[in-house]
Amino acid sequence: MYAVFKRELFSFLNSMVAYITIGVFLLVSSLLLWFFPDTSVLEYGYAELSGFFNLAPYLFMFLIPAITMRLFAEERKEGTFELLITKPVTLWQIIGAKYLASLVIVLFSLIPTLVYFYSVYQLGYPTGNIDSGAVIGSYLGLFLLGSAFTAIGIFASSLTKNQVIAFAVAVFLSFFAFSGFDSISKIISLQSFESTIVNLGINEHYLSISRGVLDTRDLIYFISFAAFFLLLTKLTMGGRK
Repeated sequence: MYAVFKRELFSFLNSMVAYITIGVFLLVSSLLLWFFPDTSVLEYGYAELSGFFNLAPYLFMFLIPAITMRLFAEERKEGTFELLITKPVTLWQIIGAKYLASLVIVLFSLIPTLVYFYSVYQLGYPTGNIDSGAVIGSYLGLFLLGSAFTAIGIFASSLTKNQVIAFAVAVFLSFFAFSGFDSISKIISLQSFESTIVNLGINEHYLSISRGVLDTRDLIYFISFAAFFLLLTKLTMGGRK
């Protein structure tokens, strides 16, 4: 499994796609956080990063599918997946290695954003006047959100040989998982089930963790969500195998 993980990670690091997608993510988030009047921390006047953490999930909807779209689609297109499954590794180990390698890239994309926290920390009056607990919780929530989107992206990549289709499917599923249940809950005929439907979506659990309180129910939700899509990937690739 480690060999597959190492291969995938170095494949990412040797590809310009990873650097371009991470660069675009950091550029757009920086512009939204510091320059655009409607979302700028400087215009808002409060030492907090809520604007960044509210916008980051929507940036992740494009960043993570761009990272994961090639994982299985490219393997199948080039015929290397058949060679890979002849190695002494199980399908679960292959999926797990690809998933962990993608998560490392997601983590790499988050680490530079700590500069935002340091900047706002210094800009606060007095210095350090920022809710660090909420920021830590938001970063944890964002990483868990990334783990969920990564599982979706791997599943989408297992469905097709075309990377563009895999990207589009992953974006759609990520958006629906994040915001779709909130929209469905607003339907008049389903208002009696509103709370239950909202809890099925990622957004409710992401917001819960972002408040700085780690509830085991939210943690179990994200783990179960990722495991579900990895299981779907296993079923999809197992059938093709």
